[in-house]
Amino acid sequence: MTNFTYSKDLPDSLDLGKIVAVDCESMGLNPVRDRLCVVQLSSGDGHTHIVQIEKGQKKAQNLTRLLKNRNVLKLFHFGRFDIAILYSTFGLLASPVYCTKIASKIARTYTDRHGLKNLLTELLEIDISKQQQSSDWGAKTLTKAQIEYAATDVLHLHALREKLNEMLERENRANLANECFKFLPFRAALDIKGWNDIDVFEHYNGFINDQVANQLFKYGFLP
Repeated sequence: MTNFTYSKDLPDSLDLGKIVAVDCESMGLNPVRDRLCVVQLSSGDGHTHIVQIEKGQKKAQNLTRLLKNRNVLKLFHFGRFDIAILYSTFGLLASPVYCTKIASKIARTYTDRHGLKNLLTELLEIDISKQQQSSDWGAKTLTKAQIEYAATDVLHLHALREKLNEMLERENRANLANECFKFLPFRAALDIKGWNDIDVFEHYNGFINDQVANQLFKYGFLP
């Protein structure tokens, strides 16, 4: 396994194939407030390509070309955040996409443990460390531990997708998952545009509780 690191963008000649695992590291978990620091990618060949994004950077020609390429499937784990922060930074919605966390939630309804570490342990018998998850990703030079952590977040997504797809097909849930993947970029866009805490499909959008809603319904104030 080799971890290739780059500054600002992917190299011109790099071809990562038709299915690319993507993950992002940032200064925090708010894609509006916190800046994108690192984007790591893998074609599933055991190697990773890690791009450091500079503060204030808004362009990365080769990276964004890949993200918006309709002929390349982008694999994420909790893609809602990654797609949102990529959109906030570069102004584009990655598509088409696949999210292993969504796939897990639809396939593995026997558990509420859908973190990447849990998935890799159960489905691939791989144990990874999440120790570097909270660290200074905006540092000018990444540590060896940070680089190795970033790599583990994308190295196994191809194999994980295969396992989850088998489960989705077996349980007749593949079509449902695929429709969720299609909507995911727009869910991420809603997060950036201000609907991050609002379920647009919810009738009351959380502004009134169920008890109040029942009373309003009882007296004819709600349909």
